[in-house]
Amino acid sequence: EKLSLAAKAFTSSFFFLKIVSASQNYILKIKKDKLRMATTSQPLRSKTTCEKIFWAVFPHACFILSLVIYAFLGALMFSLLEGTREVKVSEEYRTFLQNLMNLTRELSDNVTENEKFNAEIRELFSTADPVWFINPEERWNFFGSLFFCCTVFTTVGYGNTYPVTRSGKYLCMLYALFGIPLMFLVLTDMGDILATVLSKSYNKFRKLQSKILASKLCSGSTCSKRNELKSRAQSKIVINEPLTIMEVLRSQSGMKPVKCRNVELFEMLIARENENTQPARNKSMERWSSCPELAREKTVSRVIENFDKIGKELEKLDVPIVLMVFVIFVYISCAAAILPNWEKSMDFQEAFYFCFITLTTIGFGDTKLEHPKFFLFFSLYIIIGMEIVFIAFKLGQDRLIVLYKKVISFCAEKNMPSKKIYPK
Repeated sequence: EKLSLAAKAFTSSFFFLKIVSASQNYILKIKKDKLRMATTSQPLRSKTTCEKIFWAVFPHACFILSLVIYAFLGALMFSLLEGTREVKVSEEYRTFLQNLMNLTRELSDNVTENEKFNAEIRELFSTADPVWFINPEERWNFFGSLFFCCTVFTTVGYGNTYPVTRSGKYLCMLYALFGIPLMFLVLTDMGDILATVLSKSYNKFRKLQSKILASKLCSGSTCSKRNELKSRAQSKIVINEPLTIMEVLRSQSGMKPVKCRNVELFEMLIARENENTQPARNKSMERWSSCPELAREKTVSRVIENFDKIGKELEKLDVPIVLMVFVIFVYISCAAAILPNWEKSMDFQEAFYFCFITLTTIGFGDTKLEHPKFFLFFSLYIIIGMEIVFIAFKLGQDRLIVLYKKVISFCAEKNMPSKKIYPK
């Protein structure tokens, strides 16, 4: 019997050890699986974070890359068009050289005559065209043309570089018509990024400042004084919002009894309850009619609302961009037809180019007006024309955003795997 009991105890202990070892092996296996999943999930997580960062940066990079490519293409076109132009000696240039030679022959050692000579030289060079003294190959190399393109779509227009040929002027107008909306789009996008960075940094600075102030206030006796003030403020009955009687009683139930005028308190609560039950329209009418100051405030609020509405209708505008280009063409053509009547050195094409450069605020300064006083009468024309051009650029910016969306969605659909249709 003792042997059988010992055998049973041995077998039971053997099975118990076997179960313990099996459970330990199972726990080790689970730990290995978890470790393997963690090691495999780390590259997946890094991959997903990289994809998120890529798709967050992709639209902004698209806008900037498009502007850079557009600038390079423009530099290539203008360097080929303006850099390879033939330098022709005009009659005006010949007469300028002849007058300069005549003045140099009259030069003498007399001081008074030299002063007269300097004045005549200044007058002669003021009539000279700067194009006569420029080598096109040097001025219109690739980097010079790139600088010119940047001055066009940023509407800076320094004026030291400008197109001379007719084809170059046409290309400049066409280039500005598409380049300025693209530049506005990049500026808007970068402005949003800078505004986000500035607001976040400012909020962090304000939080840090509040923490520093709180730590200074909580030092020594100031913290205890502030706690006493908090306890006193909590013991008082303050009604900031139109609460119901039950809500006030519930909020005041856990507080210590305080000596107060119960009758006045309940009268205030009942008055607020009656105000809430009254219709809003009658209440507002009574308020405006009873107090003229409130009526004045109402008119001021209406004026402020009108200020808030500025630019909202422009955002709602949705007309074809071709129609806006046609409107700009007709509007500039009207002025280009009138301007040569008193500017005899201009023809229709030169006047059209001048009006376009003026309304787009590029302003190279390459076209000089002989009678600028007459053009001052066109101040209203310039203001309205700038507004029309601005609307066209805004519509062009919206169309560019739609185009980017379509291109990205098309590329995404093209890279998506095709769905297999199985027969039922």
